[in-house]
Amino acid sequence: MLTDAMGLILADNRRIQLDALNQPRALAAVPFAGRFRIIDFTLSNMVHCGIKRIGVVALTRYKSLMDHVGTGVWWDLDRMRQGLYLIPPYINPVTRAPDRTDAQSIIDYVEGGDQSHVFISSSDYVSNIRYKPLLERHLESGADMSVYFARDGLVPRDFSLTIGLDENSWIRDLTINYPKAASELNAFGLIVISKALLLQILSEMMARGIADFSIIGLLQLYKQLRILAVEHQGLLLRIYDTASYFDASMRVLDSEVRCELFSAERPIYTKAKNRAPCIISPESGKVNNVLASDGCAIMGEVENSVLFRGCTIGRNARVTNSVLFQDVQISEGVILDHVIIDKNSVIKMGGKLQGQAGRPIVIGKNTII
Repeated sequence: MLTDAMGLILADNRRIQLDALNQPRALAAVPFAGRFRIIDFTLSNMVHCGIKRIGVVALTRYKSLMDHVGTGVWWDLDRMRQGLYLIPPYINPVTRAPDRTDAQSIIDYVEGGDQSHVFISSSDYVSNIRYKPLLERHLESGADMSVYFARDGLVPRDFSLTIGLDENSWIRDLTINYPKAASELNAFGLIVISKALLLQILSEMMARGIADFSIIGLLQLYKQLRILAVEHQGLLLRIYDTASYFDASMRVLDSEVRCELFSAERPIYTKAKNRAPCIISPESGKVNNVLASDGCAIMGEVENSVLFRGCTIGRNARVTNSVLFQDVQISEGVILDHVIIDKNSVIKMGGKLQGQAGRPIVIGKNTII
């Protein structure tokens, strides 16, 4: 158990835009897989590893994030000592200018813990991941910082973070958004670093007026620090744009992916909401390969889709290859294909929305069409 480590979750990423999905909420608060949010996976991973002090760094639009995580009770983080901390924005949401006092709040959080190491995670991936192997390699090697990477090679150049390694897995090169990267090794947002070194880096950033604290910013120090790269062997679902979010959602429909992501040994915790089980009407058409959460009522045809809590599919409606967020209402006769619809939206009778693979249509929150 990693009781000598604290966690720090970066709840947003200004490089990543999911159209209407993360306009009203932080990236970490974007719903995923029927009843979860992206942050649920990181919080659960940290808790399973024994981390009891976790800070969540919010930039802007963090109301949904606060409503969801609350006091941390669902992750056993509502504690008298340690527990869950929401760290306020360190960039002014109006001027977008560096703010020394806001950056200081991160330092205050790190200094407040008595742990010797810090795990820093971004919110642009979903995985059921073990932290212990990364820390073990970090301590054995004597590295200043260690990061997980994956041999996925498929990350679009606009979102790539490609690393070059020597024979001992030390980072010797780093390219960001480079179309001709010489490697298929892509780092992702999970770093372990000593508390003392992190405080030193943060203090130097403040002294130079740098407020962009990020995974990229830390990895760019590879020329000054010894940064070790450790390969992650398990499932990794990256989320860097709307198409990748849609693809990750569709992959959850695969039973093998679900088994690895939602392990019985390491369950993913989330905020509980008590609703009646999903109802499928005897008059409905084909309902095949559907992840439907509690509270759903299906009276039409649904295939290859993810339905969050409380969705209603009207009679003679046909929903295929789509993701419907909480309390979406699909009226009678509606046809949807390759569509993502945010919560509390209504598609009226006879409507038709058809996207395509790689370019799903996105309908924002509280929309009536």
